[in-house]
Amino acid sequence: MRLLVLGGTGFVGGATVTEAVRGGWSVTVFNRGRHGTAPAGVERLRGDRTAPGGLAALAGGEWDVVVDTWDGVPRVAGESARALVGRVGRYVYVSSGSVYAEPVEPGSAEDAPVVDAAPDADEADYPSNKAGAERAVREVYGKSAVIARAGLILGPGEDIGRLPWWLQRVARGGDVLAPGPADLPLQYIDARDLAAFLLDPVVPGGTYNVVSRTGHATMGDLLDAAVEVTGADARLRWTDPEAILAAGVEPWNDLPIWIPAGHPYRWLQERDVSRAYAAGLTCRPVAETVADTWTWLRAVGAVPPRAGRPQRAPVGLDPAREEAVLASAP
Repeated sequence: MRLLVLGGTGFVGGATVTEAVRGGWSVTVFNRGRHGTAPAGVERLRGDRTAPGGLAALAGGEWDVVVDTWDGVPRVAGESARALVGRVGRYVYVSSGSVYAEPVEPGSAEDAPVVDAAPDADEADYPSNKAGAERAVREVYGKSAVIARAGLILGPGEDIGRLPWWLQRVARGGDVLAPGPADLPLQYIDARDLAAFLLDPVVPGGTYNVVSRTGHATMGDLLDAAVEVTGADARLRWTDPEAILAAGVEPWNDLPIWIPAGHPYRWLQERDVSRAYAAGLTCRPVAETVADTWTWLRAVGAVPPRAGRPQRAPVGLDPAREEAVLASAP
């Protein structure tokens, strides 16, 4: 099988390339060549999708599958899709759950309303970029396109730093502010499982929420696994959500991954995923994701920059604030 990845050096693109190489695929990546590396044997084509004539390196090539991770303006996604008409057997676009129009009801499926976004837009925010790009790809490939709306993505290579922050915090040891309840259900996807879904040739065309079932793991499962793999002398101090929120701590950013029940963004961890599971999605145990991320993090030393994308503000609670919350909590 011949794979073209538009991107291929970032978190999800890199995981997709690695999974394909492991599976014996012939892999080509197309990007500007400014970030990251590719495994041995991977063909690298250079080009800037945003520049006039920037897709020239793709001329004449043919591939069985193209995976596109683009999160810039929709117009560029549409131009790339049109440039490959007749030369790819299957077009897969990696979108995001961020496309859903707020407020979003927990348990919503793929038919929930999405933000209004034009497929030829030249300027938009992240949700509109992804929603507009979905439409641009569908305009070209119709129902045959696979649109994968990923959820929270964890695993080796993570370039935002949510799970790495927890691992580094637990590794420091001592009393760790553990946001309760311990049995709070989580919903996420390991980047390697997302990659396997993107490459699965039997997944029918259509739109999918590609993320684990809610409760695939709990907050307690994740932090217990972090304590185990780091071997740290860390004590998880489970604290009620009310005390944490009263201290001005922000779920998701100050305490990554955690979104308590009743929070306006709780839907991010309570989406209907029955369609993806029916199409063959499988998700590995949280202990494996945590252990492999710790092994990778120790090897690289720090969370890498985001390939070709603006850096985000660091996630995670400042140690002094954590101490203050622990001191004031019941």
